Amino acid sequence: MLRPEHPNPQYKRATWRNLNGTWEFEFDLGASGKDRRLYEQAAFSKTIEVPFCPESSLSGIGYTDFMPAVWYRRGFSLSGGELAGRVLLHFGAVDYLSYIYINGTLAGTHKGGYTAFTLDITELCHEGENTVVVCAEDDTRDPMIPSGKQCRRYHSEGCSYTRTTGIWQTVWLEFVPNERIDTFRLYPDAEDGSLRIEAKTIGTGLLRAEAFYEGKPVGVAEKTVLGDTCELTLTLSEKHLWEVGHGRLYDLVLTFGEDRVESYFGLRSTRYADRKFYLNGKSVFQRLVLDQGFYPDGIYTASSEEALIKDIELSMAVGFNGARLHEKVFEPLFLYHADRLGYLVWGEYPNWGLDHTNPMSLYAILPEWLEEMERDFNHPSIIGWCPFNETWNIDGRQQWNDVLRLVYLATKAADPTRPCIDTSGNYHVEKTDIYDVHDYEQDPAKMAEHFADFNEFGTMSNGIGKGRQHYNGKLPFFVSEYGGIRWSEDPSGWGYGNAPKTEEEFKARFKGLTDILLDNENIFGLCYTQLYDVEQEQNGLYTYERRPKFENMRDFYDIMSRKAAIED
Repeated sequence: MLRPEHPNPQYKRATWRNLNGTWEFEFDLGASGKDRRLYEQAAFSKTIEVPFCPESSLSGIGYTDFMPAVWYRRGFSLSGGELAGRVLLHFGAVDYLSYIYINGTLAGTHKGGYTAFTLDITELCHEGENTVVVCAEDDTRDPMIPSGKQCRRYHSEGCSYTRTTGIWQTVWLEFVPNERIDTFRLYPDAEDGSLRIEAKTIGTGLLRAEAFYEGKPVGVAEKTVLGDTCELTLTLSEKHLWEVGHGRLYDLVLTFGEDRVESYFGLRSTRYADRKFYLNGKSVFQRLVLDQGFYPDGIYTASSEEALIKDIELSMAVGFNGARLHEKVFEPLFLYHADRLGYLVWGEYPNWGLDHTNPMSLYAILPEWLEEMERDFNHPSIIGWCPFNETWNIDGRQQWNDVLRLVYLATKAADPTRPCIDTSGNYHVEKTDIYDVHDYEQDPAKMAEHFADFNEFGTMSNGIGKGRQHYNGKLPFFVSEYGGIRWSEDPSGWGYGNAPKTEEEFKARFKGLTDILLDNENIFGLCYTQLYDVEQEQNGLYTYERRPKFENMRDFYDIMSRKAAIED
């Protein structure tokens, strides 16, 4: 079985079963399967390897044309002991609209291609053999379906790539007591050396929280839950701060009656002020890279946990201390390793493909965006949220500002602890915590002119659309995309601007552009496009297969890692 590991180390019970592996599979090119009652059919004609999408080679299917609907089926056996409590069925992600059937009966649905969902299937199950059937409907060309960088045309082109349909993250069963922990939020206090826990439970009883550092007990707290929510504070006997390059994670065990959940947390504080990003009270420059989370064999899904780790290690090897997780909701296991390695990340949403000029688009983005924030709230590596990226005009229609404004306000209400960029690059509305631009100028001298004076101008070029928008001169300032230097042996591969002719010329341009941002005392961070090539977009420092493009990759580390003007 590929991807056998537990998919979410932040919420882990011992009583779980991985359902990845070989499932029956069927195309439904007419999207008529529900009418034909395929959920009752005895068998499908193909097999697929879950959790890999049918477009990928790892799935065993490798079909890359449009698929309006697909179907999955597999059996699973349950014992009487497993049915004594509740049986939960978890899906990491299914793109886009999913219908889940247990033993021929609809158990539930979910809309959204990027976030996890859970169904309590206890009442539909019986001891012995059971069957789960999944129907996934997806239309990447639908303007009310956010699809990120999935291409809306038959062939991949520009910065749009192979599509993902259906199941693309782990599926698993969990066997839980009737009275149990439902959800919890963690609020670490680095100054006081404590952890506040807000928990929701199903049932009443004693909630106990225990913290450990490298196996040593460092704190315990208890609270009797009389309703379905409670709050308790755990004081830590040892303070180990989460920092860049040093995750220093604490283990956390929550028990509630017979229920036991294993988790973890990082002790850190973040703040954006005076145009700076502060981590634990110290100004730290964000040296980020654009990571799009695509893989040549699995498309949206890494072949292994090691592949997830490798992407972070490749980034750190060339001097980056974090990433924009771009136009995709990354799986929790990636975020765990970012937490563990002290790797800064921005949580984003795949808004491309969504018609943000239509006010109805609010209903397409907001529910899933809030699900993403709830799922990922406890990750210390996440230091900001970005629900929209480059909200261009569509067919001459401008963005509907209230859509961006309402998503921003909902973000701040759902998570007041982190900043939110309303839309990265363009076009900002008046409500935003951080001002950012995308600037793909390839001439360092010309790029320097864009950021020469932060006190006198009232507008700032976005660098990509020749547009200018208001900047009040006080907000923290972030160049959240730059570079994109083309380096490809394929004439059809593209990047920004003219390709350098030699490795020396490439590195000189990389250094010239990067130095402008590092040396500007008003800029708190940068994000280079990009870490690795993705299909025809060949402007990465590594190939799509994650091979280094240059002989001495250490040169990039030396350029990127030196002290920036704004940091302590």
